[in-house]
Amino acid sequence: MNNENTIGVDPETKPDPIIEEEKTVVIDPVTREEKTYVIDPVTRLEGHGKITIRLNEQGSVSQAFFQVPELRGFEKFIEGMPAEEMPRITQRICGVCPTAHHMAATKALDDLYKVEPPPAAIKVRDFVYNSFMHEDHTLNFYFLGGPDFVVGPTAPKEVRNILGVIQTAGIDAGKKVIAMRREIRDIMTKITGKVIHPVFGLPGGISKPVTKDVQEEAIKVSGRAIEFAEWTLGLFDQIVLGNEDYVKLITNPDIFYNETYYMGLVNDKNQSNYYDGKLRVVDPSGKEYAKFDVHNYLDYIEERVEPWTYVRHTYLKPIGWKGFTDGPESGIYRVNPLARLNVSDSLSTPKAQVHFEKMYSVLGGKPVHATLAWHWARCIEMLNAGERMLELCSDPDFTDTNVRELPSKTPVEGIGVVEAPRGVLIHHYNTDENGIITKGNLMVATQQNAAPINMGIVKAAKGLIKDGIVNDGILNMIEMTFRAYDPCFACATHTLPGQLPLRLEVYDHTDKMSHNIKMWDRQPIEKQEDERE
Repeated sequence: MNNENTIGVDPETKPDPIIEEEKTVVIDPVTREEKTYVIDPVTRLEGHGKITIRLNEQGSVSQAFFQVPELRGFEKFIEGMPAEEMPRITQRICGVCPTAHHMAATKALDDLYKVEPPPAAIKVRDFVYNSFMHEDHTLNFYFLGGPDFVVGPTAPKEVRNILGVIQTAGIDAGKKVIAMRREIRDIMTKITGKVIHPVFGLPGGISKPVTKDVQEEAIKVSGRAIEFAEWTLGLFDQIVLGNEDYVKLITNPDIFYNETYYMGLVNDKNQSNYYDGKLRVVDPSGKEYAKFDVHNYLDYIEERVEPWTYVRHTYLKPIGWKGFTDGPESGIYRVNPLARLNVSDSLSTPKAQVHFEKMYSVLGGKPVHATLAWHWARCIEMLNAGERMLELCSDPDFTDTNVRELPSKTPVEGIGVVEAPRGVLIHHYNTDENGIITKGNLMVATQQNAAPINMGIVKAAKGLIKDGIVNDGILNMIEMTFRAYDPCFACATHTLPGQLPLRLEVYDHTDKMSHNIKMWDRQPIEKQEDERE
């Protein structure tokens, strides 16, 4: 446990300075003079954010903040809308995880109208959701988080992307990734109508049954999804685990490491389940702290507002808020793939279970607190999801035509929960007797990870920035902290603007800004200057 990595108070709520040039200014440790370097890293995340780092006189980090300075609005503007529109509306919070919001909203409507979907509808929903989980994890590993490992955390920024992954792993690897995502998205489209914004979840069931032809295709796609996940784990084993420096980076307790509580959905055998189950919490030692039905979530989860960000931070209510600090006395917890594995006694599918056991053996047992290990957990879940897809679509009930039970109860309150790829997602609606939303609460994964992300950035910045020296590799490694969480800041803040900026600011001990970096603008400085002229 490390309690010194705490986050300070509001780093001045003043407007962001206008950026005239994109530069990083590095303080020379001997002369204390400033040297200017051009930096233009690629930022691989979904959402809006700003990192502020403050340096002391020695050029080391004294404070660091991760801010999301955008408006949170969805919970407010769904008020006055019909509850049955929530699966259609809330999925537009995010273009990366619309299926998660669609499914959480649909399950909340089941609860709102007190209607139990038929077995076929539940199996089809579960299949779709595992398909989505597989496809989303593929997106993260190969496009967003994985390039840091496959290509290298300090590799030139121009190659830290999917093209760099293809260059490193080979053109055939790129073809496999694209083909697998296309196949899964195609089968999801045939079942849900649209893959980006599904139109199949209804209170009490789904919009249409699955045909025999679609079932046969689903079985073939599921088999290939399993093979693809096994191939991905082989690639991870070869490129990441086969590199001693990467293993040291993952297990480094001074940079990418926080001892926290963990939360995730489990079945009655305490095995991770993405679609349904009870919420289980384990403490930093791995001991079960709580296990509860989602209807009791307000007894365990509390939200906190900070003045310097629009993301609300959550913590375990019985323990209370102890600040941005980790350890058993802190109420901060984490959700995400590694959290789900940490709360599970085992996995429900045999092939994934083998890798589950391997991960904990290599990393020293449960629970694992290494933030970068979340990428490994994501690959294991990809295999688990593929195996579950095959189980579900092979079931004889999968093509049963009874796929909806019509609601008949007067709505009052409904709560639904699923595991988004990024962690626990809860939709909670209150309505009048006509089913019009009077109040909504969307407890998304990224807001539950917001405090740990802040803590992780502080720790990474302190561990990596010394003597005021900052370079592209160091900046990217700081970004790797939040990138491991696969964060979705649009979900966490429900922002209105359409841009996706991440800004990084560094201040020296005199409060002078030494870095002001636009992470979203790829133009070189020379081109920016030419355009201004």
